[in-house]
This record gives sequence, C-alpha cells and structure tokens, in this order.
Amino acid sequence: MKPTWKKTKTKSLKRSVTLGDTQREFTQDVADLIQFIYDSGYECTLGDAYRDPRSHGKMGEDKAYGRPTSAHKQRLAIDLNLFLDGKYLSTTEAHRLFGEFWEGMTQDNVWGGRFNDGNHYSRRYNGIA
Repeated sequence: MKPTWKKTKTKSLKRSVTLGDTQREFTQDVADLIQFIYDSGYECTLGDAYRDPRSHGKMGEDKAYGRPTSAHKQRLAIDLNLFLDGKYLSTTEAHRLFGEFWEGMTQDNVWGGRFNDGNHYSRRYNGIA
C-alpha cells in the first residue's frame, strides 16, 4: 500500500498513520507484553483477538457480544489469559502489573482494567479503544 502524506502546520510533510500501521505496531507491543509476562514469572494464553464481522457485526453494529465499536473488530485488541504456577488468574487485579506496563508503552495503549475487563489490552485508533 502506498503511504499517504499530508502537510502539517509547519508546511513539512508528515506520513498519515493508517489502520494497517497501527495494527502492526499493536502486534509488536503485544509481543513485548507477552515477553514481559513470561519474564515476570507468569504465563499466558491468547484469548479473544479478532471479532469477525460475519459473527459480531461490522464496526458500529450491535451483534453477538461486546460493544458495537469494539477495537477487537479492528484487530486492535486482545484478551490474554494469565496463569501463575499453572493456576488461572481471572481477576482484574492479577493483571494490574501488566496493564500498567501496557499503558506505559504508548499513550494509545488502553488496559481494560480501567473498565473492569482486566485481561483486555487494546490500542486507540480514531478515538476507539
């Protein structure tokens, strides 16, 4: 895909950030988060990541579970199942260390623990997280 460019107030050229750019950055951050989880002595498995519009509706459509504007529909959210010593940790509090690490990576990373969904990690794009 050819990058798009726009002029900024200083009249220099700045590349527009596309959804694809954001998805690739999100994926790299998820890899770093997972590595941090393992380095901290925990383990994890992948939970809900992409929500297919055939089952969950298009962006803005309320179908199945989740919000109509879920970042999962844009491939910008993942739920991680956390384990310590083989025991599944289901509480938001168990994810706090990792949620705060996630949010510290970039101002666009959003941890679901802020809205009682502790295993949810997403990236803000066009105002949706």
